[in-house]
Amino acid sequence: MAISIYFSPESMSGEQFDEVHRRLDAAGAAAPPGRTYHCGMQMGPNVHVFDVWESQEDFERFGEVLMPILQELGIDPGEPHIAPVRLEIRA
Repeated sequence: MAISIYFSPESMSGEQFDEVHRRLDAAGAAAPPGRTYHCGMQMGPNVHVFDVWESQEDFERFGEVLMPILQELGIDPGEPHIAPVRLEIRA
């Protein structure tokens, strides 16, 4: 079953979000296996992130690349909200 993951970091600017994506691209992880949907949402001064993953394991493998990048940039993603996906419609 697919899972949804929502991050609402206390502080991650649009510039930091863009830099995370540049570094993921350089690491070959811009489109990781198992992630079927990704978006960054501007919420006031911060960017929040919503993803859909095919499995928890796929998300955890991606975290091995993502977390060091976030740490280098001083971004604390906080605790993610994880929930099973009841319905996923792909356009």
